[in-house]
Amino acid sequence: MAQLHPDWLVPQWPAPARVKALCTTRPGGMSGPPWNSLNLGTHVGDVPGAVLQNRQVVQQAMAARPVFMAQVHGHQVATLSADMPDDCTADAACTTLPGLACTVMVADCLPVLLCDTQGQMVAAAHAGWRGLAGLDGESVLQATLRSFKATARMDSPQAAMEVIAWLGPCIGPQAFEVGDEVRAAFVASSADAASCFKPLGQGKWLADLAGLARQRLQALGVHRIFGNDGGPGWCTVGNPSRFFSHRRDRISGRQAACIWLE
Repeated sequence: MAQLHPDWLVPQWPAPARVKALCTTRPGGMSGPPWNSLNLGTHVGDVPGAVLQNRQVVQQAMAARPVFMAQVHGHQVATLSADMPDDCTADAACTTLPGLACTVMVADCLPVLLCDTQGQMVAAAHAGWRGLAGLDGESVLQATLRSFKATARMDSPQAAMEVIAWLGPCIGPQAFEVGDEVRAAFVASSADAASCFKPLGQGKWLADLAGLARQRLQALGVHRIFGNDGGPGWCTVGNPSRFFSHRRDRISGRQAACIWLE
């Protein structure tokens, strides 16, 4: 990689050498208030030219092309190809092609980066509570791992694949207030999910989004999970100078988590 902004997050995980990943933060861009400064979202009211410059900053630093998606809190997975345009409708992406970065934008939702331990494939998923809980019986993590494993088997049918995951910054368990319906959506598919909710009374709960993602990944066979442990340093709401947060600011930019193969 080229020189990255010193404030950006680089995952500390045992990924193969050819797997590269990062998560941007607020500093390092061209956007003015309230999107200052490295806003990567084109859909949040920022000046389009500033967003384009910000995306170019990231692409030049990565020496790879981030493929941005139109995210809708669903579970559709895009398999990236060399001619894939930006803004396809999906909430996750995977690829075996070098130089293309699976990229998810977030401002409270959880970015999940995945790779196999052989360094053959990478994926990224945008995991808000709806995507984690699942639509039509399938969560965004289920859909991502299904696509990931199907493509990997097609490319290397004899290879035994182990997947590792990194969780990026998101709204923390001290800030994510939800209603009964959110808790019910998770507990309906896993009784263990109840441990990720703390009661506030009057039908309100504090939810641990990263903890729920860890449970979901473990249930899907991913046991080596790194990054966000629910601590205050990972909370988008609680770190306004470092992270964008839609819940905190309402009008907010977007940071991005990216993963690619060299």
